[in-house]
Amino acid sequence: MKRLLITFALGATVTFAGTALAADISAARQGELKDILEGTCITCHGADLSGGVGPSLHPDALKDKDDGMLAQTILNGRPDTPMPPFGGMLSADDAAWIVKHLKGGM
Repeated sequence: MKRLLITFALGATVTFAGTALAADISAARQGELKDILEGTCITCHGADLSGGVGPSLHPDALKDKDDGMLAQTILNGRPDTPMPPFGGMLSADDAAWIVKHLKGGM
């Protein structure tokens, strides 16, 4: 029982820390990230992000996906798929903000 509580406490701390980092993006950078989403992501994920070459990025499609895994996909891409890595132009905080933004509905 103690181990379960400790695991839960650590999980809650990690989740909270990730949320805090995503919230620290400046308003100017948030605008840039929205432009990236609207100008780049729609190429594969569709004009309304409901899917195309890439899967849907709507909140319902992402709700069961792990935030960390989604952020890593943004940063590192997906091998053997058209999903390129964006780690050269985005930070981990940027990727976390994008995930939070997508899950909340743009």
